[in-house]
Amino acid sequence: MTIQPDTLSIPERFEHLFNLISSERFLRMQGLGNEVPFFICPFPPEEAAEMEKMAGQLARRLEKNGVGVLEVNLYDLSIELLRERGIWDRILEIEGTVSKAELKELLQGVLDPETHLVPAIAAKMEAVHFDVMFMTGVGPVFPYIRSHNVLNNLQSTAKDQPTVMFFPGTYTQSLESGASLDLFGRLHDDKYYRAFNIYHIDI
Repeated sequence: MTIQPDTLSIPERFEHLFNLISSERFLRMQGLGNEVPFFICPFPPEEAAEMEKMAGQLARRLEKNGVGVLEVNLYDLSIELLRERGIWDRILEIEGTVSKAELKELLQGVLDPETHLVPAIAAKMEAVHFDVMFMTGVGPVFPYIRSHNVLNNLQSTAKDQPTVMFFPGTYTQSLESGASLDLFGRLHDDKYYRAFNIYHIDI
């Protein structure tokens, strides 16, 4: 049954997502037709703060019910990687003196999904036992990290457990235009075909 999330309050979405993600069918990744177990949880960008809080509450309730959740916040992970490489303070120093284009180019280099970001996510996956991975912080890392690039590079790494990306925007799928991750409901160039809209999944 397809759910229209914009017709549900955040507490109603919370209950729906809890029931779905804690179900045996979801955790066993049944009915995916050999596709990667990636799920997009879209929400209106103006709800970002409430949804970030809801994702944390959802993870805690799932944990209490025996479902292990690995939470990966892309913004927090980016800062972690910049600190590890000793360039976080330097970036803070130069932020006001370089152009946005130069800063974007620098950050894209040091936070490249293939060479830096996904290996860091893989290390977190190996460090703990979990049943589902939550990915948040998508909005704050734009434009130097694009969600479709993260998902593309995660496909071979995160295939044994479901991954839910909380996405501030829309995920549209149609026969005419294919599938598109439209960040903030405005950016329509991020083509990604292999994820499922979590509200279109049956319990």
